[in-house]
Amino acid sequence: MPQDLRPKRDLIREYLTYCRVEKGLAANSIDSYGTDLGRLVGWAEKQDLDVLTLTRQDLREWLIDLGSEKLSENSKRRLISAVRGFYKFLMFDGHVTKNPAEDLVAPQKGVYLPRFLNQTEIEMLLRTPDTSTDTGLRDRAILELMYASGLRVSEAVNLKINDVDIDAGIVTTTGKGNKTRRVPVGASAVEWLKSYLSARRKIENIEIDNMFVTPSGSSLNRQTIHAFIVEYAEKCGLSGVSPHTLRHSFATHLVQNNADIRSVQQMLGHADISTTQIYTHITSVQMKKNYDRFHPRAGAK
Repeated sequence: MPQDLRPKRDLIREYLTYCRVEKGLAANSIDSYGTDLGRLVGWAEKQDLDVLTLTRQDLREWLIDLGSEKLSENSKRRLISAVRGFYKFLMFDGHVTKNPAEDLVAPQKGVYLPRFLNQTEIEMLLRTPDTSTDTGLRDRAILELMYASGLRVSEAVNLKINDVDIDAGIVTTTGKGNKTRRVPVGASAVEWLKSYLSARRKIENIEIDNMFVTPSGSSLNRQTIHAFIVEYAEKCGLSGVSPHTLRHSFATHLVQNNADIRSVQQMLGHADISTTQIYTHITSVQMKKNYDRFHPRAGAK
């Protein structure tokens, strides 16, 4: 069962005590591990996640976000070591049943390339929900909006009806650090939102103004969105897909089509442009792959 914040902090202290007493680690190493695990807890809280239920994909997203902190290679490897050991400790102690950090790989070149879908895969994913049902229609609207605007899953969950200007095609959302930003919404997403809102009006006794609700009219949570995105992706034969994959795909496709990096930064709500520049790196890697594949002398000796 997920525990509250106090026991989580106790578990970290228990792990650090274990490192000192059982493993005999030096005081400096233990202090560093404490700082590293504090980073993870802080990130999870901002994402409205529980450290005890983080998945491997969640940890990958965390490592991607760490890219903006310009940590040294040694610091990143130590950080991953701390997280691996922490979850191993939790597993042996019965707090979790699986170690999500077991095969987490330390960065080799200082950057993690986030998972994104190509445009064909995105189209397959968007077409998967059964839009003849109200739930499928809602899910399609969520997928369309998240891909069209790069919203985080928590932002989609908390979105209010008045946050979306259907006529202007603009969504207003509050992201990390309580920073509000306005992001364009494409025509396809607008049309699906209109269809969904029409169905939403038929739900009786809705007492909340959240854009996306359950069939009974209550608020959605991020776990529900995560679950149906994974389910739809698996139906398409796609693995390793999460809500953040849509955000990465949104940014990658903008950069691939020559969008100004500053504009992408603003739409994503990144405080530091170095975080956004990872998408430039992605497109460079893809460009090199295409060159190696198609240029007649790419492999010439």
